[in-house]
Amino acid sequence: MATLSNGLGLVLRPMPQAQSVAVGVWVGAGGRYESSELAGVSHFLEHLLFKGTRRRSCEELKQAIEGVGGSLNGFTAEEFTCYMVKAPHRYTRRAIDVLADMVQRPRFSLDDVNKEREVILEEIRMYEDTPGQYVHDLLSQLLWPNHPLGMLLSGTIDTVRRMTRSDVARYWRRMYQPRNLLVACAGAMDPEGVSRYVRQAFGTMRGAPARAFQRAPRPRRGPQVRVWNKQTEQTHLCAGTYAVPRTHPDRFALELLHVLLGANMSSRLFREVREKRGLVYEIGTQIKRFHDTGAFIIYAGCDTGKLTATVQTIFTELSRIRRAPIARAELKRAKDYYAGQLIMGLEDTMDHMLWMGEQAVTVGRVAKPDILLGHLANVTERDVQRVARHLFLTPKMHLVVGGPVAEHEASRLADLCRVP
Repeated sequence: MATLSNGLGLVLRPMPQAQSVAVGVWVGAGGRYESSELAGVSHFLEHLLFKGTRRRSCEELKQAIEGVGGSLNGFTAEEFTCYMVKAPHRYTRRAIDVLADMVQRPRFSLDDVNKEREVILEEIRMYEDTPGQYVHDLLSQLLWPNHPLGMLLSGTIDTVRRMTRSDVARYWRRMYQPRNLLVACAGAMDPEGVSRYVRQAFGTMRGAPARAFQRAPRPRRGPQVRVWNKQTEQTHLCAGTYAVPRTHPDRFALELLHVLLGANMSSRLFREVREKRGLVYEIGTQIKRFHDTGAFIIYAGCDTGKLTATVQTIFTELSRIRRAPIARAELKRAKDYYAGQLIMGLEDTMDHMLWMGEQAVTVGRVAKPDILLGHLANVTERDVQRVARHLFLTPKMHLVVGGPVAEHEASRLADLCRVP
């Protein structure tokens, strides 16, 4: 990993066996850097950067990449925004030039702002019509109320309607500074040539460091339960608890806990809740990782009549992994699954770029896969159980239920969120 003289970061990973290259421009700007009045501004800005620059129209941006068989995309998260290109390797310089143009010279025409505002408003309405996704956002609100981590990344109908062109442009000027940017590149490339292209494309940028984020509040005591009454065919639920920050030493045990409980069809929750009892079609777990906090989340969709049994069975499994010894063979399978998924993922240039870019922009370094797998190999059954005992405590549990469920059911559901 290198740093340009203006503070912009650069991380490269040559992959000689590849035929493509993936380039990402990562910005240390996301949902948790926003005020409540400007909730959704990072996401709004991401949309606008694809609408054209002072050098290229919207169509010219897309055609420059898609016209040679590549793809151009972007996404917004809580702690960063990413703009990315995957293209045949001979177009590496073009990929860097297009992304640099988007990030440094957005057009911000008033007409584009107003049109994209309507697109985002429709996106927000779409989320509310997709309960399986929306319950995840409601859980974040429940975990971190009145805090940027609990705000919707898309913003709300009200904040997006009020947001002006000047609001977005000011945020861009403040956050899109070279010391807050990083370029990640993985694939078939000449590292010296790519370094030269990046310096030519970004080297003239100047600016002060961006402001810091608001730290996460103290965890709320639970169980906290919210019911979102929605007339749907299926009831969706998200159960969650506070987890460790991104660089915490227990993160390796947490990853294995995720595999054991809900990462695949061999996991405990899938076997017990779906295969054995037939309560759900879909169930799984995920981890949210932030600088100073995190969350462990369980998601399921079930028939409304099976909601009580589903919640009870999930919490029974959480209790079991806290109390009963974990078999050595089960932990080995989890380790092998994690290692296999990592190794196979790093064969793809885009997945490799995303893997190292997120690390570089959030913690300032990129782990070597063999060292990471070495840490994972050292995790014991007791380590995983110790993390489970820390996470799965009744006062830490939160639950969101979305579906044809009356709001007054929240107190009854709270009684089910017990980890004995």
